[in-house]
Amino acid sequence: MHNQVTLIQHPLIQHKLTLMRKAETSTTKFRTLLKEISLLLAYEVTRDLPLKSEQIQTPLASMNAPMLAPDKKLVLVSVMRAGQGILDGMLELIPSARVGHIGLYRDPKTLIPIEYYFKVPHDVDKRDMLVVDPMLATGNSAVAAVERLKSTNPLSIKFVCLLAAPKGIERFCQAHPDVPLYTAAIDEHLDEHGYIIPGLGDAGDRLFGTK
Repeated sequence: MHNQVTLIQHPLIQHKLTLMRKAETSTTKFRTLLKEISLLLAYEVTRDLPLKSEQIQTPLASMNAPMLAPDKKLVLVSVMRAGQGILDGMLELIPSARVGHIGLYRDPKTLIPIEYYFKVPHDVDKRDMLVVDPMLATGNSAVAAVERLKSTNPLSIKFVCLLAAPKGIERFCQAHPDVPLYTAAIDEHLDEHGYIIPGLGDAGDRLFGTK
C-alpha cells in the first residue's frame, strides 16, 4: 500500500460499511449509514488540525484550554453527485467549513470523466481542502477532480472516499503523489464496467434511490 494511503479500520466504520454493502439495505438506511460513517471519517482525517491555547473560565476556575487555531480554515468539496452523502455528515461535525462542488460524470464507453459543474469559495487559497467522493474505482474522476481543484491553489488537499479499488489507488497516487488519500476499505478489483467488486453498487443510485 502506498505511503500516502490511510486505511481507516475503526470497528464502527467497518460495521456500518458492511450494512451499506448489503443489497437489501433501503435507500433511507443507506443514506443514514453514509452520514454516520462520514462523521467518523471526518474525525479521522482532521486529527492533525492545529490547536491553540485560550484562557477560559469554567464554573470553578480559570484555565488554559485547547481550541482550534482560528487561522486553520477548511473547505469541503463534494464530487457530485454521490459526494453529497459524505458532505452532509462532515458538515455536522465541522459546521464552520465552507463548501465547494465539482460535477463530473463518467462516459459509459470510455470511462473518461467529463466536467459539467464547478463552484468553490472565493477564498479557497486560504483554506485546506477535503475532497469527498464515496467511490475510487478507475481513479479517473478523482484524478480529474483534484487536478481541477489544484488550479484554485488551496493550502492543501486531502481526498476522502468510502471504498477504493487497487487500480484506482494506483492511478490516483501516480497522478497526485502529494495528496493524502483516506479510505475505509480497499476492495478486490473492478468489473468490465468499471464498478468496484465486491463493492456496494452505484453509490449515487443507492443514496438517492434513482435505480
